[in-house]
Amino acid sequence: MIRNLNIILIFTSVLMLSGVYALKFSIENTASERTALIALIDSQEGDLSLLKADEAVLNQPGHIDPIIKRHEMALAIAPVKQEQFGAFEALPMRPAKPNSAAMDTLFESLEAGVDPIDAILELEGIE
Repeated sequence: MIRNLNIILIFTSVLMLSGVYALKFSIENTASERTALIALIDSQEGDLSLLKADEAVLNQPGHIDPIIKRHEMALAIAPVKQEQFGAFEALPMRPAKPNSAAMDTLFESLEAGVDPIDAILELEGIE
């Protein structure tokens, strides 16, 4: 009986030991993938920062102005003039204030139960 128990314990120990080794190698593989991904992210962040620096240089007016002057005739562009923005006189006037006496009359008639819109619709023959 003891002999059978020892054999079962030895097989169980070997099985558990192989499980631990498999887990260890799996964790090492995951760690190496993580390290590779971190290196890739660092590389891409470096590329992104280089692209942002290039964009900042290319968007400077000192860089854009000679290009615009060189292609001004071909693109038919010119600097913006003050007249293109309009004037204050061209703005529409503020709408007139609502007739408060008429609004008071309307609300009073609504409170009294008379609907002036229904009356207008009846006069027009619209139901």
